[in-house]
Amino acid sequence: MTLNPVGAAPLRRHSFRAMGVTVECLVESELASDADFDGVEAEFERLEQIFSRFRDDSELSLLNRAGRAVAGRELLEVVQCALEARIRTGGRFDPTVHDALVASGYDRTFTELAPTSRAPRLARVSCGADVSVDPATRTIALGAGARLDLGGIAKGWSAERGCELLQAAGPCLVNAGGDLAVRGRPAQGVWPISVETPEGDVTLGLSDGGMATSGRDARRWQRNGRELHHLIDPATGAPAGGDVLRVTVVGADAVEAEVDAKALFLAGARAAIEEADARCLPCLLVTVDGRVLRGGGLG
Repeated sequence: MTLNPVGAAPLRRHSFRAMGVTVECLVESELASDADFDGVEAEFERLEQIFSRFRDDSELSLLNRAGRAVAGRELLEVVQCALEARIRTGGRFDPTVHDALVASGYDRTFTELAPTSRAPRLARVSCGADVSVDPATRTIALGAGARLDLGGIAKGWSAERGCELLQAAGPCLVNAGGDLAVRGRPAQGVWPISVETPEGDVTLGLSDGGMATSGRDARRWQRNGRELHHLIDPATGAPAGGDVLRVTVVGADAVEAEVDAKALFLAGARAAIEEADARCLPCLLVTVDGRVLRGGGLG
């Protein structure tokens, strides 16, 4: 996914590394300052200290070890979003895939992960564990053996937060490694986003809301000669199979787009397009054999 806005209006860009991805910020305004971008960068660092499963002292890691905690506002909100998404997607999106990710070999940051390794036979880990949230006391309680991973949904939530900080300066866009949020329309009317496909780049125009991509062609590694990736199928507790390589979805915001991209990826190509059409959910899907499919009214 590449950002390629063009036009006469001044466009300021800033990028930095956070949450294991490159975060890119764009503001179409001369009013945007270095301080504005520094504020977004600092906010991503703060949020990473809350949501990262790779930091032993993060709020999420402390919850995963204790099994119960009084949570801060951000963690409480994102966990609630994740649990609502699990219900809405019939379990295809599930925040309790933490142990399945670790069992598949994704037990450290991706930059630290060995591209090839030999290890014991891949274990299949049950997902779908009970998680309860009490908004009145701000308490999150994990069921027996449950641990949470909030990687994708946290990046989408953080992208939305970044746009909240930048929007006073002008129309803006924040892309957190493919989880993309916008505020305000640029001079040309839409933010043009280029999506790579086997048939050539496809440009999608985003006027509001968010966009996200889920695929098994980016974060992957080999274990005992078998190629694995980070998208866990909660039904099996192992990296997903199926005929979908990658799916890009336009949603109401970056959080919803992230959830829907993961859910459509797991649905399989035919069912994903049928679901996207039924929900009028614009999506661009690439299959493992190189077909490019469009759904949800995307021409």
